[in-house]
Amino acid sequence: MIEKTKTLRKHFLTHSLMMLCLVVIIGLDPALALAAEKTSAKATFAGGCFWCMEPPFDKLEGVISTTSGYIGGHMKNPTYETVSGGKTGHAEAVQISYDPNQISYAELLAIFWRNIDPLAANRQFCDHGSQYRSAIFYHNETQQRLAEESKAQLAQSGRFNQPIVTEIKSATPFYPAEAYHQNYYQKNPIRYKLYRFGCGRDQRLQELWGDSN
Repeated sequence: MIEKTKTLRKHFLTHSLMMLCLVVIIGLDPALALAAEKTSAKATFAGGCFWCMEPPFDKLEGVISTTSGYIGGHMKNPTYETVSGGKTGHAEAVQISYDPNQISYAELLAIFWRNIDPLAANRQFCDHGSQYRSAIFYHNETQQRLAEESKAQLAQSGRFNQPIVTEIKSATPFYPAEAYHQNYYQKNPIRYKLYRFGCGRDQRLQELWGDSN
């Protein structure tokens, strides 16, 4: 009888400990998720060829990662071939994961403007078509407000005598581009530099922004 009581007590304690562990784990998951959200955020910008939009952000302290992809279209799971054909409505874009405790969305906006031609509609540099339009895809109301304020400030700055045509849109599903497009400038540095030079990107950026870009 005594042995049976000990065995039951042992099973009860084991079961109780297991239940306690489950409660703790389940209780911690939301907290961990919330903590992760507080230390990372997303920003999504379209500025023509996504190969060229990764480098300016990759070098910034506080940027966790950049991903080339497609956004703003009407087709699910687009590919480079369908997007480059201009029939899906998507724009080539870069999605940035960043730590808002180290770098602000306003700072990211400043980098974005100085790496695009905000006067060009449905094109960027040598690439033409709506798939190469410039756009800011905001993820919340704060990003929307900051984007609109930054665009208005640029328009009122007197720097340009043409309208700013960069779109500001609510973020739609973002589809990462094929693996060979990711970090293209690092994987194929010579081809990337030849493309960038041939496209006249840096020359035009110098005309627009001078040494501030």
